[in-house]
Amino acid sequence: MKIMKLMLAALVAAALSVPAYSQSRSFRLGQWVEIENSILRELNRSYVDTLPLDRMMRAGINAMLDDLDPYTIYIPEEENEDLEMMLSKTYGGIGAIIYKQIDSNVVINEPYYGSPAWKNGLVCGDEIISIDGTPTKGLAAAESSDRMKGKPGTTVNFKVRKVRGGDTVDVAIVRERIHIPDVEYAGMLDDTTGYIKQTGFTENVSDDIRDSYFRLKKAGMKRLVLDLRGNGGGLMNEAVDIVSLFVPRGSLVVTAKGNTPESVREYRTSTEPVDTLIPLIVMVDSGSASSSEIVSGAIQDLDRGTIMGQRTYGKGLVQSIRPITYNGQLKVTTAKYYTPSGRCVQAIDYSHRNEDGSVGHIPDSLTHEFKTSKGRTVRDGGGITPDVLIASPSYSRLVYSLVLSGVIDNYVLKYVREHDSIPAVDDFHFSDEDFEDFIAYAKTQEFDFRSSARTFFDQMKKELEKDGLAGSMEDEVNALGKALDMDKETFIRLKKDEIIPFIEEEIAVRYWYQEAGVKIALRYDGQLKKALVSPLADID
Repeated sequence: MKIMKLMLAALVAAALSVPAYSQSRSFRLGQWVEIENSILRELNRSYVDTLPLDRMMRAGINAMLDDLDPYTIYIPEEENEDLEMMLSKTYGGIGAIIYKQIDSNVVINEPYYGSPAWKNGLVCGDEIISIDGTPTKGLAAAESSDRMKGKPGTTVNFKVRKVRGGDTVDVAIVRERIHIPDVEYAGMLDDTTGYIKQTGFTENVSDDIRDSYFRLKKAGMKRLVLDLRGNGGGLMNEAVDIVSLFVPRGSLVVTAKGNTPESVREYRTSTEPVDTLIPLIVMVDSGSASSSEIVSGAIQDLDRGTIMGQRTYGKGLVQSIRPITYNGQLKVTTAKYYTPSGRCVQAIDYSHRNEDGSVGHIPDSLTHEFKTSKGRTVRDGGGITPDVLIASPSYSRLVYSLVLSGVIDNYVLKYVREHDSIPAVDDFHFSDEDFEDFIAYAKTQEFDFRSSARTFFDQMKKELEKDGLAGSMEDEVNALGKALDMDKETFIRLKKDEIIPFIEEEIAVRYWYQEAGVKIALRYDGQLKKALVSPLADID
């Protein structure tokens, strides 16, 4: 009997000790849900003012998810169209990029080629005076855009002031399903080099890559450049299908690992390739993320091509879309992915990040070695390090200011109003006379034209004043300030070679659409030119 009492006491003691260490996830979840509901009920009963419940709950959900990672987000029912745009780059509308300044009409900045806007004769510079009878002057840019969008097959009515001739006309446009292609451009760089610029990984982009390959092959392509610079990723299956085009069937492309052993999944190529021998160059940079890293990591690990450019972003997390109550969606991180050699692309240290969010410097002591299929050494730690590192272009503070302040955009609209046409893209160049016209225009605009050195100097002056040193160093400070002073015109002339490519690209797009912009950008792409002459450019 005494033994039974001792055993019972031991069992009770053990039971009492369990909650501190072994409570289930479900129990803890239920506890916090009860606490949250209790707080809300008490607030609803006792708070002095009406509760802004929608705002409170959305802020609470966002804060909760922000504590996990940047990619797990809640999408309410009213934002499902944004989700569709994210997954497929499609929406219902007229197919045009608009420009809107405060207290002005909407201006057509760029109609997409073949879109309803294009079919109905809308061109860059046309002013939209009203949308379905509502004047646009009093609308915000986002509201104007929303009014143009709608269910495909429905009609939207515009009153338009034409840039050519100035006539005011009524234009009724039937909305269509607009698809923004991920293959922004595919063409030949020279007699033997094909080039594909891919900007995303939405549905069916692998089919577009396949079609582009055959078209370029017919044009004489003997090596291919796949440009993933700035490509933030998208659907994993599309990345697998793109790799499938260039490696043997059955090859491992990526492995996804969740929070249980049962969640591990291998993704292999399941179709016959189109070409396993053509020399392949994959261009990447710090903006190449997620599915871009799946493609570049697999191509590198399988020794199928040469990766060139800058280290990629370092996003090795897999998101899945889960439906939740009231027709909402939860985009939730469900796994990490690993390249064929076993590397996890996700940055191992969130504290080592560059200003753009990409992975920063990671010491080799914190990384591990892995081997490609031919025995080359590659490392983890975050992102894909290219086989050939090529510096990205850098731009002065002035160029950023001209772009972000809208000076270049507004000048281009002025240029379009004054020029009915321009030569074909290959023959179009922004002349010295044109540049003088730009200088005259820019001098009349308000924007921050200080150099980076001048901004640092201005900050230094403030710090000297805080430290009480400004008076004792007045002569030296004034002399340095005078040396750094530069008027708008002088600084713009100094940065002419940086500015002209931006203006040329924007003008070309307005007359010859998106492909023209890529062609102009390629004209000045020093990073790509260095890649093409690299000793490794023809290694397969």
